[in-house]
Amino acid sequence: MSGFVALRSCPDTRARTGRINTAHGTVDTPNFMPVGTQATVKAMTPLDLHNLGVQMLLANTYHLLLRPGPETIRELGGLHRFMGWTGSILTDSGGFQIFSLGGLSRITEEGVRFASHLDGSRIFLSPEDSIRAQQMLGSDIMMALDVLIPSTSSRKDTEAALDRTIRWADRSLAGRGDSRGQLWGIVQGGLYADLRRRCAEVLVAKPFDGYAIGGLAVGEPVEEMYRIASFTADLLPSARPRYLMGVGLPENLLDCVSFGIDLFDCVVPTRNARNGLLFTSNGKIVIKQSRYQRDSRPLDPECSCYTCRHFSRAYLRHLYMANEILASRLNTLHNLHFHLTLMQCARRAIEEARFPQFRKDFLNRYLADEIP
Repeated sequence: MSGFVALRSCPDTRARTGRINTAHGTVDTPNFMPVGTQATVKAMTPLDLHNLGVQMLLANTYHLLLRPGPETIRELGGLHRFMGWTGSILTDSGGFQIFSLGGLSRITEEGVRFASHLDGSRIFLSPEDSIRAQQMLGSDIMMALDVLIPSTSSRKDTEAALDRTIRWADRSLAGRGDSRGQLWGIVQGGLYADLRRRCAEVLVAKPFDGYAIGGLAVGEPVEEMYRIASFTADLLPSARPRYLMGVGLPENLLDCVSFGIDLFDCVVPTRNARNGLLFTSNGKIVIKQSRYQRDSRPLDPECSCYTCRHFSRAYLRHLYMANEILASRLNTLHNLHFHLTLMQCARRAIEEARFPQFRKDFLNRYLADEIP
């Protein structure tokens, strides 16, 4: 069983609250997972994440396969112990690397052959290998290996990738064995609604514990992403969690919550933090801009994070311009707090039957881009 319980539904949209129960705790939904690709969320300690209220984070099987290796992590007590994290962990299967590594990977029916981006060594990853690696890592939620291609690909290429994703889903399930970890399938099909329907119908008939919507936010217009995310979410069973992979802009999160999606991950808050782009209730701040050089105000007066309670915009700009490590830490703390608080407020709004107004009020301020 998925360990998922749906709780409250919004009467005016498809937004809902729920709980995902794993071996390492409860994840309240809708929720956002920080990305800890290499067993670390960049610039954050596990204590930072705990204090921020993170309930589940994402780690990447491909990167951990390269170093230090899943066997090493298993020998050292599993991924939770290795990285000192007591909350839940979802591991990506490596499918995104098939897409992102481009010419460094070659896909066959058996699996994917990679040239390591570290040293060029040859690595083979099959659906069974991916599951075996995730089992050695000890993740709470494992993802089936899928074939991700650009969302704007031709129908012929999209259909071929979809069919292979379905065959690999069967192999992932067969390789699961008696693992305690949950296994989720990934719905592909590009921007073709009928292909999304076909993939969803096949995967929903299989014993997956949850379902992800993959292959979006990889180059298509946001309107197309919304169209397919909304359409696909409706095809997935209400008794299972729904996960939209790789989406993390604040406006996208709230819009997709309204489609009934429960879980998100993205590097948006952490990567942008390191690049000096910070999210506030009044829009985005690019902290390097000279107008903040003598600005004594907090980054976001409405924010209760450590960064906003203790430091000025002027100090954050100084740290960033001086290339200080503390800039990455303070900026990341704030951005993650912003995303997690947004999800917490969305959950509360759904529970109190006021989600549409909450979403409207937030977006009106955030998208106005009038930073005081």
